[in-house]
Amino acid sequence: MKPTLDREALARLVAGDIPHGSYVNLGIGQPTQISDFLSPELQITLHTENGMLGMGPAATAEEIDPDLINAGKVAVTELPGAAYFHQADSFAIMRGGHLDIAVMGALQVSAGGDLANWHTGEPDAIPAVGGAMDLAVGARQTWVMMTLFTRSGKPKIVPQCSYPLTGEYCVTRVYSDHAVLLINDGVVTVRELFGISHAELESRLHGVRLSPAARHGRNA
Repeated sequence: MKPTLDREALARLVAGDIPHGSYVNLGIGQPTQISDFLSPELQITLHTENGMLGMGPAATAEEIDPDLINAGKVAVTELPGAAYFHQADSFAIMRGGHLDIAVMGALQVSAGGDLANWHTGEPDAIPAVGGAMDLAVGARQTWVMMTLFTRSGKPKIVPQCSYPLTGEYCVTRVYSDHAVLLINDGVVTVRELFGISHAELESRLHGVRLSPAARHGRNA
């Protein structure tokens, strides 16, 4: 049995699945780390909603420029040909269907592909929607990168989301520490498992039925 994935291994996995020539938005949090593992040969163009195309990996040491940050206020680098523009134009890119993939974190994902990632609905919780709703409906594919269970052991893949929705029927893949799951027309298919069996995973997901491991390439 493969071991569970830490954040770096998970970021490497997602980076390896992004096709050549894609235009991609990486959400705040875990997805940001994906930029550190993208192959330059694949010519993947990263978009950040505060107004940049051509974002590179996170900046370190002397590379850090306080004026060059992503939407999560993390210092980043720029690649040759990078472009800057007004935030309104950036959201036009998101809403206009010009992004191939958006990778976001999540609080919950339903078996039907609904996404909840901006608010728990609790009275004292601080909402943080940002551009998530625009990305969820505007990108051609929405991928989620997250831990599969909360610290208390509750599953984040659920039959129906109990938190306020970010988008409906938008998530097509979930990358987590325990599994890669594909979602299509209400069917959740296991692509890979890490540190957990199919039977154990299904029992811990409380009502979410899982199809057997898919027999296809990683980019399918």
